[in-house]
Amino acid sequence: MRKRMRKVTALVLSVGMMLSMTITSGAVTIDEAQKKADELQSQKSAAQAEKDTLAAKLNSIIDQMNKTQEELSAKETEISTAEEELVQAKVDEDDQYNSMKKRIKFMYEGGNTQFLEILMSSSNIGDLLNKAEYVSKLSSYDRDMLVAFQETVKAVEEKEAKLKDEYEKLNTLQTSLVSQQTEAQTLISSKEAQIAEIQNQITDNANLLADLKAKAEAAKRLQEEQAAAAAAAAAAAKKNNSGSSSSNGSSSSRPASSGNVVSGSGYFTHPCPGMTYQSSYFGEVRSFDSRPHKGNDYAAPTGTPTYAAAAGTVITAGWSNSAGNWVVISHGNGLVTKYMHHSSICVSAGQRVAKGQQIGYVGSTGYSTGAHLHFQVELNGTPVNPNNYM
Repeated sequence: MRKRMRKVTALVLSVGMMLSMTITSGAVTIDEAQKKADELQSQKSAAQAEKDTLAAKLNSIIDQMNKTQEELSAKETEISTAEEELVQAKVDEDDQYNSMKKRIKFMYEGGNTQFLEILMSSSNIGDLLNKAEYVSKLSSYDRDMLVAFQETVKAVEEKEAKLKDEYEKLNTLQTSLVSQQTEAQTLISSKEAQIAEIQNQITDNANLLADLKAKAEAAKRLQEEQAAAAAAAAAAAKKNNSGSSSSNGSSSSRPASSGNVVSGSGYFTHPCPGMTYQSSYFGEVRSFDSRPHKGNDYAAPTGTPTYAAAAGTVITAGWSNSAGNWVVISHGNGLVTKYMHHSSICVSAGQRVAKGQQIGYVGSTGYSTGAHLHFQVELNGTPVNPNNYM
């Protein structure tokens, strides 16, 4: 008996170590996922800040481009005006030049006698002086006008050249701004792609983190249930050691069982007559599991009694990570029944049970999403429809 106590104690210590290792391992994994989430968020914030800076730069470039375009338009107008002024100045210069040539030709084509004739036709000395002065002034006027028109042409040419030079500089600036705009837009697009990729990683990591937390919680719950089952087994062993066990080997620490309950006229009685409804059926393919269901699920409030479907020997009465607190009964000739997810059980391995004898209470231990009894029937190791025996 002491040897059995040592085994039970070792089992309890082992469960405690497993629980500690599982939670620690889960915490490290969750911490790593949380750290990655923080790093990704930091990267996203940095990338967003860079994008905002680039967007501000792009807006500044666009504003400068708009201003430069306005200056270019104004400069084009000025150049157009200067071109018209230059054309007119050249026309005026040409007209003056032609007029001057005509007068010079008229005065000189007959030789100096025409000048003498003009002078000799004077009625008096005053008239003579006036005509001589007129001829001199006429020549001076022509020369002065020609020079003036030539200076005008030169000034307009210089003005036009200056305007064109300013236009070329503005055009060069605009070309540079267009290049800067393209570069900034490319960088922004690159940042947007980077931000989108980081966001995808954040979403994936958030899903992973949520899954890790859910698994950690499930593992913790399973280990706590397993530890509780081991502790109950240790307490039972202790009481057995002190001579408080019953003749059939079931511990007085187990929950008290009710009398036998038999219903129906089949070989099996219903294992959970107090069920609320049947939540799953044999062979059913459920949304969360692509494999056909191996038994029937009977939804019932926690604590609802469960019963042996037929007389037999309890093969297993204890803990399973997937089945939780479960009982397996052999009925002979390869026929076996399995009862899963109990909150607690009230039979022991090796015990003989009668048809309709209580074996436990409905719970939601192991891999379970709600309080129910999973009842499974196997013939020679293959699951069969329980309804064939009820």
